[in-house]
This record gives sequence, C-alpha cells and structure tokens, in this order.
Amino acid sequence: MENLNLNKQKLYALIIAGVALIALFLPWATVSYKGFGAGGGSVNGLKGWGLLALLGVAAVAVASFMEDKTKEYAGNMKMVAMGGFGAMILAAVITFLRLSSAKGKGGDLDFGGMVKVSAGMGLFLCAIAGVLGLLWVMGIVKMPQKPSSPAPPKS
Repeated sequence: MENLNLNKQKLYALIIAGVALIALFLPWATVSYKGFGAGGGSVNGLKGWGLLALLGVAAVAVASFMEDKTKEYAGNMKMVAMGGFGAMILAAVITFLRLSSAKGKGGDLDFGGMVKVSAGMGLFLCAIAGVLGLLWVMGIVKMPQKPSSPAPPKS
C-alpha cells in the first residue's frame, strides 16, 4: 500500500466507499408473499434512491484522487468527500423510510397482510459505511496509534 503514495485518510475512505459499492449489489429490499405459490424476491441498491449512493461513491473516489494524494483531505475536496458519504446516508434513510411506509396499513404494498416488505442487508451496510466514512473524514473516528516500542537496552 505504500507504493500507492496515498494518504491513509484517503485510502481508508476509499475502502469504506468500496464497501458501500459492494452494498449496492446486495439486497436493499426483500418482498415475500403468502398464497398463490408462496415466494418472493429482492431488489438491489442499483435502482431507485440507491443511485444517489452510487453518486456518493463516485464523489469520494473523485475527491481522493484530485489534488495531492499524499496529503489528507483539505478544503473543497474534504467537503466533496463528506458530501459523498452524506449522499450514501441520505439514500439509505430515504429508502428505509419508503420501505417502512409500504409496511403500514394502507401503504403501497398492503394486501391484507399477504405481502411482507423488509429492508435488506445491503441497505444497512450502505448506511453504516456512510456514517463511518463521514465520521472518518470529519476526523471524529481515528485509527489507533501503534505503541512505540522501547529502545533496546545498551550493553
């Protein structure tokens, strides 16, 4: 990783954005229904509001490779990276709110309790990655420092 000449803050932000990108391919919503040949399906994050999270991943990547890669985020690029992680959070929250409104009585998918809509693992993973990335870029979450080893005894 030292050959990349990439600052650790930018490297870990890219790793977190990569986790969010993987989360886009995982199920964001699962639908199951009873009767008429019980079954169900799932929808990944590359549809609907998940595209906003994809734009957030792209924003973090752009912010990481613009300007000097060997220094931490600064100025506008820090704002772009924070906005990218914020977009991931916003996409997950909006999708979760839309799913929870579909669960309630009289919602979009209420057929007398025969249809069950639930949030998928990708939705939660994208939200966690967005929050962790935002806290990381803001400097609230930091990597633990390695304890310095004592000097060898002189003989």
